Order: sequence, then structure tokens, then C-alpha cells
Amino acid sequence: MTPLVSAAVLLAAVTHASWNAIAHRITDKLVGFTLILAGGVLIGAVIAPFAEFPAGRAWPYLMLSAGIHLAYVVLLMASFRLGDFGQAYPIARGTAPLVVTLFAALFAHEVPDRWGAAGIAFTCVGLTGVAVWGMRGHRPNWAAIGAALATGLSIASYTVVDGLGVRASGSALGYTAWLMVLQGLAVPAYAVCFRWRRETVAVLRPVAVLGLLGAALSVAAYGLVLWAQTRAELAPVAALRESSILVGAAIGAAFFKERFGLPRIAAAGLLVVGIGLMLHTG
Repeated sequence: MTPLVSAAVLLAAVTHASWNAIAHRITDKLVGFTLILAGGVLIGAVIAPFAEFPAGRAWPYLMLSAGIHLAYVVLLMASFRLGDFGQAYPIARGTAPLVVTLFAALFAHEVPDRWGAAGIAFTCVGLTGVAVWGMRGHRPNWAAIGAALATGLSIASYTVVDGLGVRASGSALGYTAWLMVLQGLAVPAYAVCFRWRRETVAVLRPVAVLGLLGAALSVAAYGLVLWAQTRAELAPVAALRESSILVGAAIGAAFFKERFGLPRIAAAGLLVVGIGLMLHTG
């Protein structure tokens, strides 16, 4: 994890938390994700002609990733509908790094050294602390927790699939563009054809600008992560990316009137230690 790669992933964390906050802010989750995904399709279609076409061996990964991303979107919508942003987002994102570490060892033969493992562990403890604090004093909403945990598993799955796929593609930009196109078609097509039909424009217009901003942030966030995965191992990138949890907690406090509190500050400290240990491997 070089400083340049780390900076790219941290920027991705900020943009990722921002588009998730936008998705949460839009009351009708289907409207929000339709705009974000359709906007991603448009951005990908604009970028694709100017980027190198992904190599043939990358396409099985692209197709598999598109399916996993669809499951991820459905689960994320359920998480946001059932739970608070400050709780659902940390659980969903916080469960992913450890699973990515396991999957990366199994499928990419990437086993972190002692510094990398320690950094991932500190990061996961910090992220878990944010999630646990979000449940303090409340009766557990098991439906929301279950949806968030399933979302985390889908995140870990597409992280590893895309890490292998972007390395096989020969072009991080081309892979990003085509992934946006492939993953973004199903939900908007369903919404337009089976839910809104002639009322589509009227339904989308009130939050169109906000949703398309979310789309631009989403593409930027994942494009940066895919680029980073071509230059660093999958597990440290995944762990560092999930610092978006703390950004999300700050957004929840600032815009959704959710408490931040000392436990989250302590979690931020652990996260900083984890980042330092991961940078030591570079």
C-alpha cells in the first residue's frame, strides 16, 4: 500500500459514503437507486469508447460481478429501508474486510504479512466498534441486521471478483466503464417497465439532480478502488476503503441528526492505527 494508492482509496471512501448518504436521503429507495444506477450506465457508456476494451478473460468476471452487484443493490435498499443509516451502513461495510481477507487468500493467493494482518485487524475492530455503538441502547432490529450482514457478504464477493477481473482486463478504466453499464441496467429497467411506466418522468424529476450526483460519486468511488486493486493486494484495499464507515457516521451526525459520540472517535483512532500498519507494508 503506497501513499498514492492509500490516498486514492481514502478519496474513494469519502465519495462512497457520500453517494450512500444520497441514496439514504431519497425516501423512495427504488427511485434513488434507479437514478444512481441509470446515471452510472450513462457515465459508463460515455467513457467506454475512449477506454481500452477489457481483455476477453475479464468478461466472465464482469458478468459475475454484475450479478453480485444486483444482489448487493437489492440488499442495500432493504438495509436502508429497515435500519438507520448510521447503523446499517457500518454493519454492511464493516463485515466485508475480514471476509475479503479470507476470499483473497483462497482465490487470489494473497496472504497478508504480519503488519498487513495487524492493520486489517485494527481497522476491523474500529469499524465494528462503530457498528456496535450504533446498536447501543436499542432493541436489536434483526431484520435490519440480517440484511446489512448479507450486504456485507455481497460486498466481499464482488470485491474479490472485481479485483481478479480488473487485473485480467488490462484496463481499469475500461473495466469500470463496462461494469457500470452491465450492473446498472436491471433495476432501472424493472422500475420503468413494471412499476412506473408512463409516470416515470414525474416520479424521478423531483430528485433527479440529487440522484445523478450520487451516480457520479458512485462511479468515481468504485473506479478509484478498481485502479487501486491493480496496484495493491485486495484485503488492505478493502479494509482501507471501509474507512468510509466513519465518513458515513459523520454524515449521519451532520445531516440525519444521528449521534457521533466518543466511541466513534475511539474507533477512528483504531482505524488510523490500522492504516499506519498497512502503510508499513509498502
